[in-house]
Amino acid sequence: MLALRLSGEAERRLQALAERTGRTKTFYACAAIDAYLDDIEDFYLAEERNKQILAEDAIPLNALKAKLGLDD
Repeated sequence: MLALRLSGEAERRLQALAERTGRTKTFYACAAIDAYLDDIEDFYLAEERNKQILAEDAIPLNALKAKLGLDD
């Protein structure tokens, strides 16, 4: 169980959407939280991976091409 205190504007928008679509405010609040969690988890995963990549030794593109026999 989670209780949320929304701004007046957010509450009005959520209520209007629920009335317009016949779905509950809870449905839209849960959908919004799920979407946000997906996005923020992806962000932190990408940030962590980027830090790992930057900490590794990099191979210059020209050296990689030469190693793979892809020189021009």
